[in-house]
Amino acid sequence: MAWTTGGATRRSTFAVLAAGAGFFAMLQSLISPVLPTIQQELHTSRNTVTWVLTAYLLSASICTPILGRVGDSVGRKRTLVLALVGLAVGCLLAGVAQSVGMLIVARVVQGVGGAVFPLSFGIIRDEFPPARVPTAVGMISAVIAAGGGLGVVLAGPIVATLDYRWLFWIPTVVVLATALAAHLLVPESPVRTPGRINWPAAGLLSGWLVALLLAVSEGPGWGWLSGRVLGLLAVAVVLAALWVVTEARSANPLIDMRTLRLPAVWTTNLVALLFGAAMFALYAFLPQFTQAPAGAGYGFGASVTEAGLLMLPMLVTMFVAGMASGRLQPVFGLKAQLATGSALGALACALLVLAHDTRWEVGAAAGVFGLGIGLAFSAMTNLIVGSVPAGQTGAASGMNANIRTIGGSIGAVVMSGIVTAGAGSDGTPREAGFTHGFVTLTLISLAAVAVALVVPGARRAGRVAGTAPARGEAGAVPGRAPDATAAPLLAGPAAAE
Repeated sequence: MAWTTGGATRRSTFAVLAAGAGFFAMLQSLISPVLPTIQQELHTSRNTVTWVLTAYLLSASICTPILGRVGDSVGRKRTLVLALVGLAVGCLLAGVAQSVGMLIVARVVQGVGGAVFPLSFGIIRDEFPPARVPTAVGMISAVIAAGGGLGVVLAGPIVATLDYRWLFWIPTVVVLATALAAHLLVPESPVRTPGRINWPAAGLLSGWLVALLLAVSEGPGWGWLSGRVLGLLAVAVVLAALWVVTEARSANPLIDMRTLRLPAVWTTNLVALLFGAAMFALYAFLPQFTQAPAGAGYGFGASVTEAGLLMLPMLVTMFVAGMASGRLQPVFGLKAQLATGSALGALACALLVLAHDTRWEVGAAAGVFGLGIGLAFSAMTNLIVGSVPAGQTGAASGMNANIRTIGGSIGAVVMSGIVTAGAGSDGTPREAGFTHGFVTLTLISLAAVAVALVVPGARRAGRVAGTAPARGEAGAVPGRAPDATAAPLLAGPAAAE
């Protein structure tokens, strides 16, 4: 990779960011395939062990935007090191956990690592030449997407060869090394957003995210019309409204409501919600489909390891597409990539509806979906990063990741309800359940295409978001042009739409 002046520093910075983001993404999917093993080893119930995933999701959803904003304010490097150390400590605690309660606590601590996503994008925006930013963001997005897929692939072989605790011990060592490398190699961010953190807003944001995700996660078990679920949804609505009002009136908002109202931001976030719903649902249920016993009339009776290997085409294609995305931007703009990625997701789900009787058909559909993930992930992040002032990069990209996670939670729950409806007496889902689920994911992906088509083009987004603060104001960098990293991301040759 031929960066310009300071290329060696940027290469080492990129390597550190890629390692941190990749391992956090891997920990999102590494545990899901082995939940039955963890349940058996820790002598707990199926409902309780699902909290190993839910606690991680809730913690990451809270920490991602809040620590992204902390990084914007106090420095992205030091916040990145803090997030990586927290992730490593959480992995260590999970590796030695002797009870499911301790494991759940450890997963909450691991959720702090979610901040590596927005912090990485903010550091790239600070340290890389504007012309290189889309490529670097696309490559990090590819690493994040591939990390999520790699977790599904590696979980089976690691548990079969070693023990499920190694799913945490291996990341502990690597993440600690990454934290040390970040401390030594990553430059401190020159961009700051002055002012104190708005902790009341942070509390309200945490409150409505917890209430919403808890209701969505527990709805199938508690009953969607139960008092607990309806109460949590009502609390989420009230707290979200209070959060918006608090942020709008704050002199130092956690997330600037004006930023979220930018056309390029809110439309991209809506695509993230829809695309996340389809992506996480497919991650969760395509391996289950392949593991169904032959007697069910579908599936291949695959082991956890074999099911992971069938996801390899998705892993390869998402990585290739993500790596190519930034380089393609001058001739294949962000809006076109986002729409195409969503369309490929719809095509993959439609292929699964029509053809899922052989391994190669499932592998081919997974590969097509991987192409969509690679393009869409990179385009989403570049659209957000390029549409907001430099001082809001962490908070805005963190919120985008959060919205994608919320969409994933909703998608997984919807898919679960469809797949398990009418299951046989032994609990095995019927083929029609999966088919109807894939139809639903096709429709969700088509909705993402429709929204992607109304995302403003890069030049228009740049004009809307390109109001740069004068020298000395928030986001201005001594020795640079005013907010030198804000509008130029979408103003150079990479702006072609």
